Amino acid sequence: MTFETPQGAVRAVQDVDLTIDGGTIVGLVGESGCGKSTLGRSILRLLPENATVRGSIRFAEHDLLTLSPRQMRDLRGRNLAMIFQDPMTRLNPLMRIRDHFIETIRAHDPFVRVKEALERAKKVLADVRVPSDRLGMYPHELSGGMRQRVMIALCLLFKPALLIADEPTTALDVILEAQILQLLQSIMHQYNMSVLLITHNLGLVAEFADRVAVMYAGRIAEAGATVPLFREPRHPYTHGLLRSVIDLQTTKLYSVPGEPPSLLGESVGCPFYPRCEKRMAVCETVFPEVRLVGEDRRKVACHLY
Repeated sequence: MTFETPQGAVRAVQDVDLTIDGGTIVGLVGESGCGKSTLGRSILRLLPENATVRGSIRFAEHDLLTLSPRQMRDLRGRNLAMIFQDPMTRLNPLMRIRDHFIETIRAHDPFVRVKEALERAKKVLADVRVPSDRLGMYPHELSGGMRQRVMIALCLLFKPALLIADEPTTALDVILEAQILQLLQSIMHQYNMSVLLITHNLGLVAEFADRVAVMYAGRIAEAGATVPLFREPRHPYTHGLLRSVIDLQTTKLYSVPGEPPSLLGESVGCPFYPRCEKRMAVCETVFPEVRLVGEDRRKVACHLY
């Protein structure tokens, strides 16, 4: 997936192969600018006009890249849904909460009556533990946690098969953060839904995700089951991310040295080469193939294997 800019093509996401099985949570982690949100938006085809996507995005029997805008709109919201980072910027400040629900329902069911729409809204609000009297309020009258619950409820109106949660707890404190993730996990089982959890918080991924994909410079550096990946990271970048996590035993702060590479133009060699503590001569000129490593058959893109 590339963005055409006056400076040239920005290759924001490259050669990504990611599978999300039914009824599972997949965590997508990595530094800011590595392509996580772009990948999530690509699935729903919510990209600017200067974006070009090649390959295939398969959902059930559909290749989403071959669908017309109308077909994609029918799937979006009904079968595929997305929670965005900051609910305050996603909810219209001039509309009451009830109007957000009515508008969303009528986008797929234009002839639904207001009374019926509000009944459906009350049901999904109850599922995310929001009192129905909040329907008459404006977004600014709700707390950050309540706004995020409203966003989740809007996504649940049509019981989508896949929910993409893009940093759903960014603006929340640690207590609300855990509550929202526990709520998502509960709802996932209740609605028999899959979740792609895009986040910087490795602790949340370790607790809630079934599988993890580690992204770097627009590519998947490592992907596998959560527990073995966290216990024994294979890719040097994954190892660096986990070393950067602070816990009660932390006595010295660590960060991965250097900065991510520019995604402008063609890249040569491993994108992590300048920052890698285990780099070899081959890493500078040859991009590593993805290999299946270890007993858990983990996908790793590194010349060490």
